[in-house]
Amino acid sequence: MTAAPNTLAARINGPDSLPDAETHSEGFRANRAARQNALVEDYVELIADLLDEDQEARQVDLAERLGVAQPTVAKMLSRLADEGLVARKPYRGVFLTQAGREMADAVRARHRIVEAFLLALGISPECARIDAEGLEHYVSAETLTAFQVAMTAGLEQFMVKAKRTHRL
Repeated sequence: MTAAPNTLAARINGPDSLPDAETHSEGFRANRAARQNALVEDYVELIADLLDEDQEARQVDLAERLGVAQPTVAKMLSRLADEGLVARKPYRGVFLTQAGREMADAVRARHRIVEAFLLALGISPECARIDAEGLEHYVSAETLTAFQVAMTAGLEQFMVKAKRTHRL
């Protein structure tokens, strides 16, 4: 295994050699697991958002907001019901179970932290919202904590000064 780079330049330019196979595969395994959960998390989060806005979470609404066909939504709703995340009521839409609500709350919290971090970096609100929608599924608890620490320590003010200094 390669020693961790100890300078910023070394970390940016990357290691000179590959890590051992086990270490190398960890990131790929974590990425695949996150990718499998991302779609489920997107649906559960959207259902929670609609319900929290006092709207019904109907199949047609989900399809419109996710930009997919209704049969795609129907298939995912069946999966979510099988996994115990949603309950479907005829002519009434979709509701979250306790497990579904807990997942939605966790995803929403990750999304807010990632989006706030990107905004603190000076990313435009629209770009931060879009990027956070993807990153929220892949970021670890350790990284989320580091994001929060950086923001609490004044990341936003630091970035304003850095942009002035470097004329970005």
